[in-house]
Amino acid sequence: MTKSTPSPRADAGLPGGLRVPRTLAAKLGLIGAALLLLALGSIGVTLSVTWKLEGGAAAVNEAGRMRMQTWRLAQTLAAGDAAGLQQQVRQFDQNIALLQSGDPARPLFVPRGARSEAAFAAVRRDWLALRARWSARPAPAADAVARDAQAYVETIDAFVGAIESQLSIWTALLNAVQLAMMALAIGAAVTLLYAAYLFIFAPLSRLQEALARAESGDLAARVTIGSADEFGAVGHGFNQMAERLQGLYQNLEAKVREKTEHFEAEHRRLAALYEASALAARAGSLEELARHFAHHLRVVSGADAAAVRWSDEANRRYLLLGSDCLPASIVDGEPCLLTGECLCGQPQGEARTRVIPIRDAAPRDLCLRAGFELLVNVPVRMQDRQLGEIDLLYRNPRAFDAADRALYEALAMHLAGAMEGQRAIALDREAAIAEERGLLARELHDSIAQSLAFVKIQVQLLRGALERADGPAAQRALGELDAGVQESTADVRELLLHFRTRTNAEDITPALQTTLRKFEHQTGLPTHLEVLGHGLPLAPDVQVQVLHVVQEALSNVRKHANASAVWVDVEQAPRWRVSVRDDGRGFGGTASDETHVGLRIMRERARTIGADVDVQSGPGAGTRVVLTLPEAA
Repeated sequence: MTKSTPSPRADAGLPGGLRVPRTLAAKLGLIGAALLLLALGSIGVTLSVTWKLEGGAAAVNEAGRMRMQTWRLAQTLAAGDAAGLQQQVRQFDQNIALLQSGDPARPLFVPRGARSEAAFAAVRRDWLALRARWSARPAPAADAVARDAQAYVETIDAFVGAIESQLSIWTALLNAVQLAMMALAIGAAVTLLYAAYLFIFAPLSRLQEALARAESGDLAARVTIGSADEFGAVGHGFNQMAERLQGLYQNLEAKVREKTEHFEAEHRRLAALYEASALAARAGSLEELARHFAHHLRVVSGADAAAVRWSDEANRRYLLLGSDCLPASIVDGEPCLLTGECLCGQPQGEARTRVIPIRDAAPRDLCLRAGFELLVNVPVRMQDRQLGEIDLLYRNPRAFDAADRALYEALAMHLAGAMEGQRAIALDREAAIAEERGLLARELHDSIAQSLAFVKIQVQLLRGALERADGPAAQRALGELDAGVQESTADVRELLLHFRTRTNAEDITPALQTTLRKFEHQTGLPTHLEVLGHGLPLAPDVQVQVLHVVQEALSNVRKHANASAVWVDVEQAPRWRVSVRDDGRGFGGTASDETHVGLRIMRERARTIGADVDVQSGPGAGTRVVLTLPEAA
């Protein structure tokens, strides 16, 4: 077995307390930086020597041009062209000045050195003397000019030779530097290969050997740790892993404990599902169900806040149905969300369980200001219908596995079944109420017998008047008959309309529109309906009572108001409020007995659903009937 040895101190034996880098990246970086500095130094020397060679070569070219200019001056002087002579002298002066000052842009300069500087000084001195002789009057003879020109050209040749001698030294230096760069490249390759073997391949080989032994079943295999770099950390981790595997293999109790913990987690999940089923059975209303489910989900998931949102049949909006530990800023700021406008509220076709980092998804500011970092969306579906959504909010990031997702989706299915159960219970209540109303309608219909008895008496009176040929009495009997029949017919129709009204949709608006159309048809009065806000739909049995109150109010308008128009206003948030108002004659402190009966009926219906009815009226100011439902409706 290869035993683990302590890693040597990285700075042992180094003078001056120098420390060798511990990490592999630092070691390779130090070697690379040293090689880079050497390469950059060599390149810098090469560029400097090359620049000097280019400047010296340009100086040689300029000196060669001066030789040609010297012979040209001699020819111009012999030809007696004074103007041309002066121009060429000025140009020659410019060439001397250029060599003296140099031109870094080209580059062009006289190489530094005692020989080249002395030769250039001789060129300038001889030119000054030559210019003085050639500019004198009378001009020297042609043979003297030729001798002077030949002598000055030889001086320039000496200057060129000095420059070329300096350039040859620089050329030799450039060749030496290039050879050094080749040696540096070879040395760098060798150094990198050795460093790779020392710092990478050798530790990797030891690690592979230990892995092969562990794979063959030798759990006592360990890696010798020879450094404190990344491979040392990997080797240390491997040794710890091998020790743990050896301990787990030798200690079956630890494995049993691990399995027990797994079974306990599964038991907790099953308990959560059983508790969800119990919540669904105990809930008395949809709001209570959502509130208890939100609390249960928050506890089970370990979330910091939880919310249950309800979606309408068309999946156009999501309403906050219940929450637990949700900040008031979100409860008040987002009671209703349009589908797709936020991270909450998924479209039906795209709904799935999602884990969303809130900050990375660039969401609305409410969740960020509340301090939440993670959102989990779990759709609540029943077959193909999107009933709503569960939102779990976390202030700190956490991981989710497949078991967590399966648990949340199973809880969402329980919630969907419970919501459908609440809906079915409400529909059953509504059907029972409708059946009861049918019975009452039949009973009330039978009670019209009193009115028919009155009509029968009037018929007998009419027959007697006809037998007596009493015309006035017959006319009175006919008038009473007509009024009685009309009143009875109107009462029967109204009672049948009231007691047999039933709703079959979540939205009460179509039922209100139908009621107002019937009212317009009966009375000829124009009606106006306005629905404001977004709120949870009313339960079917509550809708029936609301419609009956509205119909009773419209009946009072028809019988007593003498109005020209009727307005029905519906507010859905923050609580349901239905208002029926007219522009009729109204009433003061006293009202007719029939009106009092209608108000008493409306208040009795409102009490059955926990609502209030307020009547506002004044002589000539019309009447306003306001039905206000509790917030939990």
